[in-house]
Amino acid sequence: MSAIRPRRSVLYMPGANERALEKAKTLPADSLILDLEDAVAPEAKIEARERVCGMVKAGGYGPRELVIRINGQDTEWGKADLKAAVHAGPDAILAPKVTSADDIAWLNEALSEAGAPAALQLWVMIETPLSIFNLKEIAAKGETTRLAGFVMGTNDLLKDFRAEPVADRSNLAVTLTLAIAAARAFDLLVFDGVYNDIANADGFAAEARQARSFGFDGKTLIHPSQVEPCNIIFAPAAAAVEHSRAVIEAFADPANAGRGVLKVNGKMTELLHLAQARRMVAVAEAIAAREAVSGV
Repeated sequence: MSAIRPRRSVLYMPGANERALEKAKTLPADSLILDLEDAVAPEAKIEARERVCGMVKAGGYGPRELVIRINGQDTEWGKADLKAAVHAGPDAILAPKVTSADDIAWLNEALSEAGAPAALQLWVMIETPLSIFNLKEIAAKGETTRLAGFVMGTNDLLKDFRAEPVADRSNLAVTLTLAIAAARAFDLLVFDGVYNDIANADGFAAEARQARSFGFDGKTLIHPSQVEPCNIIFAPAAAAVEHSRAVIEAFADPANAGRGVLKVNGKMTELLHLAQARRMVAVAEAIAAREAVSGV
């Protein structure tokens, strides 16, 4: 399992834009995806690769988790992207257009051959109809490879489904839930797709709240203005954290030893709630530690 750390806001930054990459050092995003794929024109791919890898090596991003999204391995840039990204030393590499467990096995081997340390995570885009059908097999590779997370490519899924965007995402609900189920079954991270209408703050907030209610670990973002509201929405509520601490204390009380069900703050509480409480408190503490770092 990936270590508990804040991953509420996962902001895409275009690899061809040096100014944006510098600005990212000052943004309160928990994670940054430095993008060599969709955000970069073909003629700028090589330059973007050199810029992103150079900036990751140079550091200066503080506690932000750094992820490099490479181009597909079936493109003219993909294999060189993978090798350069490994040598840059990010926290994770994000691979697009994964469709099968075989893709994960191949990527894992390629990363190892490129000299990737054991700590380097592999995240993959879930963005094709075939990847949805193969979710269980893809996720299961997390048990034997460095696969650590899914990132939903909702725009690509809608395109391939020949579907139209709808505000409540009812036409994606089954797909999103299946991805979450597969991720949880094999202890992977899973992040919601992007919200495209940058000017619609209310619409973004509604979709982020929906994503949290589905069970996503966080949401991918396309604009800095989305970071702070996303951080707020995905952070555990203070009252919920307080209740979780009470649950932990109640089960730790020697007077309750051996009991599987307790009443805490008037609520029937089982051992499954204790596990939830421990995770919520750990997430809240990780967020507090993250936000205690000045200038981030």
